[in-house]
Amino acid sequence: MRPAAAGTLKAMFFIFASLCAWYSGYLLAELIPDVSLSRAAYSIRSIGERPVLKAPAPKRQKCDHWTPCPPNTYAYRLLSGGGRDKYAKICFEDEVLIGEKTGNVARGINIAIVNYVTGKVLATQYFDMYEGDNSGPMTNFIQSAPSNSLLFMVTHDDGSSRLKEDAKKAIEALGSKEIRNIRFRSSWVFLGAKGFELPAGIQREKINHSDNAKNRYLGWPAEIQVEGCIPKGPS
Repeated sequence: MRPAAAGTLKAMFFIFASLCAWYSGYLLAELIPDVSLSRAAYSIRSIGERPVLKAPAPKRQKCDHWTPCPPNTYAYRLLSGGGRDKYAKICFEDEVLIGEKTGNVARGINIAIVNYVTGKVLATQYFDMYEGDNSGPMTNFIQSAPSNSLLFMVTHDDGSSRLKEDAKKAIEALGSKEIRNIRFRSSWVFLGAKGFELPAGIQREKINHSDNAKNRYLGWPAEIQVEGCIPKGPS
């Protein structure tokens, strides 16, 4: 066969094969629904992709604890002031007893009294320990708390300058180990008990002194906090 004739034959065969392939594809597209094709294409793209697992948002706990308190316990969180504009806060059973939003926090020692048996808030008050003679009224306020009371105390700014001996003794009687160590602008938080003993493992008190070399804020130490769960008193 001549070379020219052989080339013509190959070209015709290639055109015929191309037409057959096109027609076969056309028939396949007509017979298979578009949805199946789309799913097939998506499956091909999905090969090798790792599934994205989204963890559920953590449930908020009382007083912003990381974990919930056990049944038959009270949740509490005490936060001292920190700097001029970071106010002290007392939270009990997810209720803010003293804080900026409740408008009852001020310079000095802030105190909340709670009935240990019922969990009812009995009284809240703040006592300026930098100006005025407020140590005596604070002593009377502490001593007026009935038996079986929880007393929560937090400082904002200065809680020591006009703090007198009678007040220190009254706070010591509630279980404080640090009240005699408090100094100018010390950050201090304390959980006291009147008429009963709290379990030994409960976090009750913390203090942080002002130190110009270590202060977080200009003239103020860092704020401090304690939190935990208090077993409920017998009803």
